[in-house]
Amino acid sequence: EQYRHATFEPEAYYLEGLKRDNGDIRCNTGYGMLLMRRGLFEQSEGCFRAAIKRATWKNPNPYDSEPYLGLGLALYYQNRFEEAFNAFYKATWSAAQQESAFYYLSAIAAAGGRVAEALDFTDRALVRNAHNLKARGLRAVLLRKLGRTEDATAYCRETLAIDPFANLCALELNVAEGTRSMCGKPARHIEAAIDYLQAGCFDEALRTLHALKAPDPMLRYYEAYALGLKGETPDAILVAAAGSDPRYCFPNRLEDIAVLRFALERNPEDGHAAYYLGNLYYDRKRYDEAGALWERAAKRLPLYPTVRRNLALYYYNKAHMPQKALESIEEAFRLNPDDARVLLEADQLRKKLGSKPAERLALLEAYLAAVLRRDDLTTEYVTLLNLTGQYKKALELTLSRRFHPWEGGEGKITAQYALSLKQLARKALSEGRPAEAQELLTRALTFPHNLGEGKLEGAKDNDIHYLLGVAARAQGDEKTALACFERAAIGDEEPAGMMFYNDQPADMILYQGLALRALGLEAKACARFHKLVDYGERNLFIEVKIDYFAVSLPDMQLFDEDLNARNRAHCEYLIALGSYGLGDRKRALEACALTLSMDAAHLGATIHKPIFEREQADY
Repeated sequence: EQYRHATFEPEAYYLEGLKRDNGDIRCNTGYGMLLMRRGLFEQSEGCFRAAIKRATWKNPNPYDSEPYLGLGLALYYQNRFEEAFNAFYKATWSAAQQESAFYYLSAIAAAGGRVAEALDFTDRALVRNAHNLKARGLRAVLLRKLGRTEDATAYCRETLAIDPFANLCALELNVAEGTRSMCGKPARHIEAAIDYLQAGCFDEALRTLHALKAPDPMLRYYEAYALGLKGETPDAILVAAAGSDPRYCFPNRLEDIAVLRFALERNPEDGHAAYYLGNLYYDRKRYDEAGALWERAAKRLPLYPTVRRNLALYYYNKAHMPQKALESIEEAFRLNPDDARVLLEADQLRKKLGSKPAERLALLEAYLAAVLRRDDLTTEYVTLLNLTGQYKKALELTLSRRFHPWEGGEGKITAQYALSLKQLARKALSEGRPAEAQELLTRALTFPHNLGEGKLEGAKDNDIHYLLGVAARAQGDEKTALACFERAAIGDEEPAGMMFYNDQPADMILYQGLALRALGLEAKACARFHKLVDYGERNLFIEVKIDYFAVSLPDMQLFDEDLNARNRAHCEYLIALGSYGLGDRKRALEACALTLSMDAAHLGATIHKPIFEREQADY
């Protein structure tokens, strides 16, 4: 949890700890904080109370009062302010919690009209951290409310000298002098409005929200919420918020949950509020609630594509309804056929659902202008050209464009560049043009600058060197051929799993074996082939899990992957390679067919299947 691991969730560890001891202070507190950050305030309250029960079993003053702070926050976000006040007061028992606890005590007291008491609590919070901007802003407000205008103004100047992004102090000074204002960022105005609302300053919050006329939906939702807290009718503003442009609206605060719930309660027909709250819940891992809100939004926003795109993620990754996911992502693209990102996502989902490369290629070619707007989509298009045997066209497109590496896409376009050249070289060899093949293969050893990345350190290129040896031998240059075969035979003999990064691709072992055979070292060649078959047979049915230290999972960035199915395809592919090397073409073709039945876009199986079918020539 501390390092926000990309693939491992802390929840399972907390729950396992609580299963072993349901009163454990650390597990209850940690899990309670996790639930609270997800906006599950009622559930988190139970965890904090369990931690407090254990912590105060034999002593009413616990060693660490963090559970009391958590309980105070859980109650505060449920608007149970009197109970929250008591919990926060108890949290001040330990020094580590005093800064936050005293701030919330001050906010509750201020909202209750107890201004002098609130000021005392704020001063205590500032003893723990004199640069707490929320506390300093609240103190400036309280000084003004107590009639100490000059003190308030001086304190605002002092605070802004510490940090010019002290929102409340900037606003307070602007009101006092009319000389200073915040920058026109909706987020800053909303943050300031939240601070005002926590202190019960509804008019100040409304003034802050009114001050910015940006077309930001959350500004208007907060304005309506503040009016509702003040006892006024906000319906007209809620209608305006519902009609605001949603493109750059990304609610992400815990406070946003109450605001959007309020909007939906007052205006149930607001599809955008349901969409925003669904986004916020999905981010907080409240997937089923998010899915229900997105479905509600989709009914009310029939022409809005993004909600259907988001539903596709929910249907595939969380609800396990792949066909519904495909229908949703295709509807999203139909509503906006210029959206290249959604086209990429639709193609990737089709790929996971087993669409044939030719079908996927036809879709991309129908929207080629959109395809060419993105490097990742263009790379997928080039891959499909190679998968369907259009190597020359793939190569021409690869060379005509300046590519930029992106996270998760390292090595993808360079692999397609090399593949196009290797396949053109194989064709030249089969048609008796070894010199042309040699020139193509030599080009494949280096990458042109337009691809945006170079070759990984230590890359062996066993297949290229083996084919160079074949081309040299076909031209009668045995010396060069032997040198190429010797170089092709170098490399790791142990196959790598299907999730490799910088490791040697497992199919390079086939070319090590073929090179050893070309050198007359049949026993060593067969040893390589047996290793491929043995690895495939031993690992065919293992349960695959992502390694804790996995560094790159490019195929899982959008839609979840069935790792066991992917592993079976990989193992059948290795069995196919090894069987081919051992002369068992029947088994090689059967294993290759099984690979393609599980992964219709498996590049290695697609490329090697025609080789397995031929009676002569190992290329």
